[in-house]
Amino acid sequence: PMAEEVISKAVKKTNVQYCLECGKCSGSCPISKINEAYSPRRTVERFLLGYEDRVLSGTDVWTCLTCFTCSERCPSDVRFPEFIRACRSVASKEAMEELCAHRGIPLSVSRIMTDPRIKQERMGWLPNGAEISQKSDLLYFVGCLPYLDVVFEDFNLDLLKIPQSVMKVLNKVGIKPAVLGNEKCCGHDLLWTGDMENFEKLAKMNLADFKETGATRIVTACPECYRTLKKDYAEHLVNFDFEVLHISELLSELVDKGQIRFEGKLPRKVVYHDPCRLGRHMGVYEPPRKVIAGIPGVEMAEMSRNRENAVCCGVNAWLSCNKYSKAVQIDRLMEAKATEADLLVTACPKCQIHWKCVTSEKLPVNLEEVTMEMRDLSVLVAEAMHLT
Repeated sequence: PMAEEVISKAVKKTNVQYCLECGKCSGSCPISKINEAYSPRRTVERFLLGYEDRVLSGTDVWTCLTCFTCSERCPSDVRFPEFIRACRSVASKEAMEELCAHRGIPLSVSRIMTDPRIKQERMGWLPNGAEISQKSDLLYFVGCLPYLDVVFEDFNLDLLKIPQSVMKVLNKVGIKPAVLGNEKCCGHDLLWTGDMENFEKLAKMNLADFKETGATRIVTACPECYRTLKKDYAEHLVNFDFEVLHISELLSELVDKGQIRFEGKLPRKVVYHDPCRLGRHMGVYEPPRKVIAGIPGVEMAEMSRNRENAVCCGVNAWLSCNKYSKAVQIDRLMEAKATEADLLVTACPKCQIHWKCVTSEKLPVNLEEVTMEMRDLSVLVAEAMHLT
């Protein structure tokens, strides 16, 4: 009965019963394009025809990238990824465990953090001379970068450069943010793999820590943390009254106020990739572009599929990192390369991880067709300000 209740609630809440079977979702789904056996429309149909047990015990429910491309195109406002998220909370976890990438380590790390007895040393990444405050109007939420930097060490992405760049830029404009020494994971991946219990534990712990800093604004450089704090915490927690900003929004604000000054020229042709969580999920398209375009010497290029039509980096919540995901990644990298830009900039650390992962393997295409220098937006800004 529990599963039935969750599903029937989700069907109503996400407008699944209004599906017109027009097929726009399957026609635009990045996975359906390569894997004909997978179709959001057919998945919905199976639920509505009463075959939910079959769907919940199989792999289809874990195949969706939750990239929101289908939600963007659906004429009936069916929110398929949110429906899938609800299904995952009651689906058989056996199928998920077989699909989990990196032996499930990133998800396990998040679950470990729900134990209040475990204290973390979360300040080790701070750059030398960084100025932080115990109490501040602005809290910088770092997210799981310190852990991901260790897990993906062999990719040489130097992911810690991202929070270090954020900190240097904030300090340069006179902001001494609060940073949490025992910060917990935001819970994004647990939420999207259906582990509601542990997601809510993390959310409550984080909320208590946020309140202690006296902050009214929270900034993060991760689109997943951004979506989770701004949308999902507001939905699942009482009294979550913080203004949540993605770093691109704050940087854009600082550029407007004339507080960010770029030194010299950066003669690069840059192409920007819209992360799903920042773009389609939250509608943030212009701030990152405005910041990049404001750097002297930079020439901006656009991929043919950009903004709400941008293609996902191919993996979500460490699920289904398979041949289909890799085909999506290769396709996107070839599209970036076709712009003749010499630098691919994204505002999501995980996009970089997933692309680096695919290019470090044996590829069905020539490596030169997909290899590009990559940079996170915060790191690019810190470089243009001569702070790195």
